[in-house]
Amino acid sequence: MHDDLPATRDAAVPSPGVSFVMPVLNERDYLENAVATVLSQEVAEPLELILALGPSRDGTTALAERIAARDPRVRLVANPAADIPVGLNLAIRAAQYETIVRVDAHSELDPGYTRQALATLRRVGAANVGGVMRADGRTAFQRAVARAYNSRIGLGGGAYHGGAEEGPAESAYLGVMRRRVLEDVGMFDESIRRGEDWELNLRIRAAGYRVWFDPKLAVTYWPRESWARLVRQFIATGTWRGELVRRFGRRNSLRFFAPPALVVLVAVAAVVAVLHAVGALAGAAGILAWTLYAPLVAYAAIVLFVAVASGGSLRERIWLAAVVPSMHLAWGLGFIGGLTRGAKHTVDTSRLDRNTPLP
Repeated sequence: MHDDLPATRDAAVPSPGVSFVMPVLNERDYLENAVATVLSQEVAEPLELILALGPSRDGTTALAERIAARDPRVRLVANPAADIPVGLNLAIRAAQYETIVRVDAHSELDPGYTRQALATLRRVGAANVGGVMRADGRTAFQRAVARAYNSRIGLGGGAYHGGAEEGPAESAYLGVMRRRVLEDVGMFDESIRRGEDWELNLRIRAAGYRVWFDPKLAVTYWPRESWARLVRQFIATGTWRGELVRRFGRRNSLRFFAPPALVVLVAVAAVVAVLHAVGALAGAAGILAWTLYAPLVAYAAIVLFVAVASGGSLRERIWLAAVVPSMHLAWGLGFIGGLTRGAKHTVDTSRLDRNTPLP
């Protein structure tokens, strides 16, 4: 099936009712706001929110229990494995309704998000609809990360990061999905701990259904709160992308190879710099070696230009200049490891401990 042609398999209009599914682990600082934006969705259909609770250590579970006690629309399921795809599948299986809305404890929905998504699902006959990840921050560091997320130089390529025209898409951020399609393609692959949404949408499209991007849909996303957590997150994400390239080869976009290419270029340039310093390169070979530095200088200039032009405080601009290469290099290092050794049991350790206060 070509995505620019009518879908060969049109997902039937779901029965009334919307089930929101949210995997949760150590999200005490974000959970209450995330839940509130779900329960305030402007939809005529009945709704429920199912929280798949991992073994949190920061009081998240007790908070979730208080929230569920206040509102019968909130239900809890245990996710002792803590893995996101496992939690999503547990929540979907516990759901009552035919429309599944994936939400994240680090995200907040606009009041009309679900209403718009349901209208788009019906209008285009899609199986999954997603919109724009609109990153935001509470601290100077987090706001700098948000600017990197929202910029094409940071996470460019995916429609849901930089925005694009409405139309068929490779994947969908979070996603508003038809349950029967999920069951038809086998739900989330629980062997994939990061990038599970991309892999699910690959199977949805392979089965003949349509994945759709609607820029009118926007979700506020709160990035990691410290440099160390951000780096750990991106190493894990890159590692799993390397694993997905091992599994699915050329079905991965070429844009995924840019960060590892940067890592290789930096490593080679470092070796050449050492050789220059000790006088091992001379003559034509030495002059030719200098050309390796040109793309790195251009990259640094672009990053600095984006940081200076981004607005915000001086502190935010300095953080942005540090955050962008940190994201790229961490992701690229993870990718090389995942591609060469496989992801194996790699997890996103940035989610495992939130006991420290925000910086």
